[in-house]
Amino acid sequence: MREVAELVVSSLNLETAAADIQPDDPLYGDGLGLDSIDILEIALVVSKRYGLQLRADHEDNTVIFQSLRSLSNHIALQRTK
Repeated sequence: MREVAELVVSSLNLETAAADIQPDDPLYGDGLGLDSIDILEIALVVSKRYGLQLRADHEDNTVIFQSLRSLSNHIALQRTK
């Protein structure tokens, strides 16, 4: 999760430290305050870094990008396939 948090912070140039991102805080809206453009940027960076296919029309995107924990779990699950 720490690696994914660092990726999020660096790709979006956030002023928040990666260590300050709580695993279950929402990424979108009230938590980190990210918007749909930020989520698309994260999806692009994650796709490039980990070789995953994250698509804008994926039916599980709200679950995948719900929190740092859910995004990290999705990455781990896809990498083991």
